[in-house]
Amino acid sequence: MDATREKTDNGPRSPTPDDKISSKTVKPPTGYVRGAFLSIFIAASLATVKLQARYHPDQHNSNDADSQTHCYSSVQTLHSDLPIAQCFTVANGIFTSVTQQQQQQRGQPELKRRAGEDGAGGHVIPGLWDGHGHLIEHGEMLVQVDLFGATTLDEVRARLRDHVEKHPEAGTKERWIRGMGWDQTDFGRMPVAADIEQDPALRGIYLFVDRIDGHCSLVSQAVLDLLPSPVPDVPGGEVVRDPGPGVFCDNALDMILARYPRPDDETRTAYVRAAMRALNAVGLVGMHNAGTDPDSVRLLSRLAGGDDWTVRVYAMRECAARNTFCAADATKLDRDDGLLHIRSVKLFADGALGSWGAAMLEPYADDPSSSGFLLINETTLADVTRQWSAAGFQVNIHAIGDRANRAALDAFEAAVRDACGAGADLAACAHDRRFRLEHAQIIAPEDQSRLRALGVVPSVQPTHATSDMRYAAERLGARRIAGSAYRMRSFLDLRPVLGSDFPVEPPNPFQGMYAAVARRNPATGLGREGEDRGWHTEEALTLEQALWGFTGAPAYGAFLEGRAGQIREGAYADWVVLDEPLDGDGFDVESLRTLRVQETWVAGKRVYKRND
Repeated sequence: MDATREKTDNGPRSPTPDDKISSKTVKPPTGYVRGAFLSIFIAASLATVKLQARYHPDQHNSNDADSQTHCYSSVQTLHSDLPIAQCFTVANGIFTSVTQQQQQQRGQPELKRRAGEDGAGGHVIPGLWDGHGHLIEHGEMLVQVDLFGATTLDEVRARLRDHVEKHPEAGTKERWIRGMGWDQTDFGRMPVAADIEQDPALRGIYLFVDRIDGHCSLVSQAVLDLLPSPVPDVPGGEVVRDPGPGVFCDNALDMILARYPRPDDETRTAYVRAAMRALNAVGLVGMHNAGTDPDSVRLLSRLAGGDDWTVRVYAMRECAARNTFCAADATKLDRDDGLLHIRSVKLFADGALGSWGAAMLEPYADDPSSSGFLLINETTLADVTRQWSAAGFQVNIHAIGDRANRAALDAFEAAVRDACGAGADLAACAHDRRFRLEHAQIIAPEDQSRLRALGVVPSVQPTHATSDMRYAAERLGARRIAGSAYRMRSFLDLRPVLGSDFPVEPPNPFQGMYAAVARRNPATGLGREGEDRGWHTEEALTLEQALWGFTGAPAYGAFLEGRAGQIREGAYADWVVLDEPLDGDGFDVESLRTLRVQETWVAGKRVYKRND
């Protein structure tokens, strides 16, 4: 996965002015902080907020019909009416009031400091959202083989051996070993099935492990033996044959998935629970599930609202056959409690840059024989987009390369013209559809203006830039990097939704903020090739802008503005407690790399508390 833009009048308009936060007491212009992107917060010093005690009800009583008031040292509301508060009241999982200080109601007992919390204070921000992740897959990766950071094939084999020793039942025909995180950039070549077979402890196992981007996978010889011989080529995919068999990319993965023994619902339920616990621990209260097939939709629909359901999910549908329109599954779902929403669809235009699968307008700089490939031709992509749009769905298209992004924009334009007519104001017409480019990673300069004309929302993962920076320049060349790739600041007027693409990247939103602000790797604090300076900092965001990207922007991208991403009357009662305020002139951006959440609350219920 340049300087701040001038103000523009052709960007889509925001439905409500309260979705923006003003600088000092100035109300921002309609259109979601266009152009220079006014500062989100009133410049009030948090040092003046001196409340030394806080109160929160017992976890098991926090969703009672009777309201409960919570007070903290400071509350950043991200709402212009009262940017900095101290207390809020919750009833039935909703914020019912937000105040500068505790407002005692008649007949209500005085709020007292709880035992063990003397002066603990705590500083609150709205609950954080990840705008692009994979819930079930993340839960699966938490219990499978972690290959991230393995820099040699010896290390890959060592981690696989360790997994087999701990899980002797893994690797059978009924229970394949899954995992993720290898990167051929570290090995100097693509891995092959024979690399696994050379280890006696791994010989004969059934193995299916994903590349770091999830668009290519390495399989073992036992899996290869299940396939036809010779293995056929696949349109929109690649069967890697050099230096040997074993790796399948994009559409070629379908032949592996057709033979993969998919985990049962009980196992997948455990994945959901594990993933939600992990997300709560880093302050996430909601996520956009970027691809949810019919079986997963049924599973999530059954689980939503249960005691272990602690993350709000905005799910993007996928058909059982990717990149198609499945009329039987073109149904929406919006739970009244806001725990699960389904009103969008995920399509895929291309693969990933790291495996040369991103569809480019010009050949790769480091492989002039290849321009990548589309997973679906432009005409079919436009037809499928039209069908989903006509069914009332928001259409979100995975697009990495500039050719793929152009094809996606062509498809969006065709759908809008179908719906509104050739002479319609495209941006106004597209506003209520909120079509999205998932990743929006490399977009030709002439197509960037089309984003505004069509009112398309970019969904960007800041850590993709800091992960890819070690090879992106070699893949694309200096011209495309400078003018087309990894834009963030340039897209501020388009309400960019920020996320991580977990499990491709860690889901920690504070590390995502760090990558957006510093444009350096949050794991090391360094830029490209170990430099102290950030990578293309002309596209960096301010901390306030990055925070909005993980709060208010995902709310807008999911049609939840006013209900999520802010602490305001009528919004979901979701919040995160931190040790220090995430604001102020003295805030050290470097601290984002190691910041730990104190508590996470969803619908007025505490779902995570740090033990230290």
